[in-house]
Amino acid sequence: MNDVKHISIEEYDYPLPDDRIAKYPLAERDASKLLVLKDNEISESQFKHVGDYLPKDALLVFNETKVIRARLQFHKATGSRIEVFCLEPENDYQVAFSATSPVRWKCLIGNAKRWKEGPLTMELAVGGKPVTLSANRLSQNDQYAEIEFSWTPANLPFASVLEAAGEIPLPPYLHRDAEPDDRDRYQTVFARYDGSVAAPTAGLHFTKPLIATLCEKGFEFDEVTLHVGAGTFKPVSTETIGEHSMHSETIVVRKSLIQNMISHFGKPIIPVGTTSTRTLESLYWMGVMLKEQGMELRPLHVEQWYPYEEHAPLSAPEALQLIVDYLEMHSLTRLEASTALMIAPSYKMRIITGLITNFHQPKSTLLLLVSALIGERWKDCYRFALDHGFRFLSYGDSCLFLP
Repeated sequence: MNDVKHISIEEYDYPLPDDRIAKYPLAERDASKLLVLKDNEISESQFKHVGDYLPKDALLVFNETKVIRARLQFHKATGSRIEVFCLEPENDYQVAFSATSPVRWKCLIGNAKRWKEGPLTMELAVGGKPVTLSANRLSQNDQYAEIEFSWTPANLPFASVLEAAGEIPLPPYLHRDAEPDDRDRYQTVFARYDGSVAAPTAGLHFTKPLIATLCEKGFEFDEVTLHVGAGTFKPVSTETIGEHSMHSETIVVRKSLIQNMISHFGKPIIPVGTTSTRTLESLYWMGVMLKEQGMELRPLHVEQWYPYEEHAPLSAPEALQLIVDYLEMHSLTRLEASTALMIAPSYKMRIITGLITNFHQPKSTLLLLVSALIGERWKDCYRFALDHGFRFLSYGDSCLFLP
């Protein structure tokens, strides 16, 4: 484990001029460029042709999370603007979104020095009817504030209030406010479950017609849910990655997907995005935990460095079957858990055999994940992209990595 912790983040830096960051999406999702690393060769195509490069019998795994309108702008009587950014609810996401007034959330506060005391309020309309929303700060620590939201009429679900009051939380590196078009374009076409404060951006390139075409070609699709937290944008600011604290995210996986992967094993399993990758790889380690620590019902969580410790050998199908057994033992149809897994160079992928993803920020944990999959070839791929006019980051172009 010591070797991975000593990795210098400076080795994962590269020059990214601001004009290469895609500030706006293309009009057509699948018109983005596609960089392909296959048979150790780098080539350029268009995303609509991704099916020409995918290996036969591949299972593609999407993240079905939906971006919430997490950014709330309150205005004080003095004219000060206070931003309250919703990170995650105190309770389960489904409970929090269906809850009536009040609810409690962990939040980031922008311009916090201007919020001395007392509640913040805003007037809005939900379904054409007036609503008053209040935010009261209960506590504050180094990471987040605990905020209690309340509203009148109190019988409205929080999801309806947030939908009306909030803004889509575009990544900070876009340096612009959300616009009406972002409400559609910063969601994937398969987004279903509210909970993310950032889109699983590799999925933004897919269209429903493209998915139908890929199905006709014999590719399979399945889904997981990982609610993307604000930590996904947190750069590694320490000299070595061992000093970086990896953010934790909630995952939800149906038993049927796990069974599907067991039956599919030996054929390609390709996640769409780093969030799907973290989810699938975390499943393996949850199976290891069940083997080592027993099958009693409890919250399952993968710690950041758990995979780098010594563990008895366990095959991927065995690990996944242990999760199925665990779910059946406790009469569950889906696994709800969390992960702080850091996938970095020296990590060995247990589940995935390739990856569809975007181009990631310098010195980011997402770039470390890419390097874990394709090694030093990430430098060649990114250099090729910079030399050939590719667009970078959330609204940018795409990659298919088949190591």
